[in-house]
Amino acid sequence: MKTTRMMAAFILLIFVQATASAQSNHLKWLDLELTNYDYPYPVEYLRLNVQLQNLKMAYMDVKPDNYNGKNIVLLHGKNFNGAYWKTTIEALTKEGFRVIVPDQVGFGKSSKPEHFHYTFQQLAINTKMLLDYLQVTKTAVLGHSMGGMLATRFALMFPETTEKLILENPIGLEDWKLVAPYKPVEWWYENELKKSYQQIKDYQLASYYDGKWSPDYDEWVNLLAGWTLNSDYPRIAWNAALTYDMIFTQPVLYEFPQVQVPTLLIIGTRDRTALGKGLVSEEVREKMGLYEELGKKTQAAIPHSELVEIPNIGHLPHIESFDQFITPLTKFLKQ
Repeated sequence: MKTTRMMAAFILLIFVQATASAQSNHLKWLDLELTNYDYPYPVEYLRLNVQLQNLKMAYMDVKPDNYNGKNIVLLHGKNFNGAYWKTTIEALTKEGFRVIVPDQVGFGKSSKPEHFHYTFQQLAINTKMLLDYLQVTKTAVLGHSMGGMLATRFALMFPETTEKLILENPIGLEDWKLVAPYKPVEWWYENELKKSYQQIKDYQLASYYDGKWSPDYDEWVNLLAGWTLNSDYPRIAWNAALTYDMIFTQPVLYEFPQVQVPTLLIIGTRDRTALGKGLVSEEVREKMGLYEELGKKTQAAIPHSELVEIPNIGHLPHIESFDQFITPLTKFLKQ
């Protein structure tokens, strides 16, 4: 019986590896600014002159026919771009909201500079410049993952512009510098250069989806892995390393009590995402990224905030369990 189970497990492992290999062999080569990848809505560009460089910031600006006078900005996470907000855009525009979805500098269809000093303050200023260009003076701001850190920084810097703040499984709810050793940008860069299709998928499978994979998730692996086929991938890897450093060294949690706007936390409680897990002991690792605790702690720290927990859902509620995500979001926006 034991031998049979071992043989079955071995066959399953071979099947999974073969499937992954077949998928990776069919990867699409992607250029630096994803010009050969279609977003769900038309993409426009804002020209920026930042840090003595001329850069492009890509964005989607989706205006519904039944516009209700309310706007919302959707801020993507580190391993994503604006395209993964497709179903969220559809649902919110159906309710009459104008939806603005930027790709931050260094991500998606936006410029990938050779050198850039990444700070959440700079990205918040870039986002504010986009809103000024679009003549949007008031908006709700929703940030997922790294975008949650940026959304918080934006709300702190521009409270007069931010009507409401929504944080979907934001990272940075704990200060990893207190438990994990600092690694220089070059270390993160070398790690990025080593990434493959299988490594990217394995990370997302374990960290985002708790070992439960759906074909719907393939696209978000392919977008990252497709870049690794590009001879200019080192440029992507360098920007990724710089943003890792930004995330690790610029926590926003100490300023949560200063947030002035109504805030909604949408937390998939199965999430275990935390930066630096591979740099600490197993004992320390087990205490990192406990979102069922971090959500409550953050809600207590942010004035005028409410918490919606989604049990047994991981890092991407708007991908993994859309209905449970969009219902409280829409209700909060209409309040």
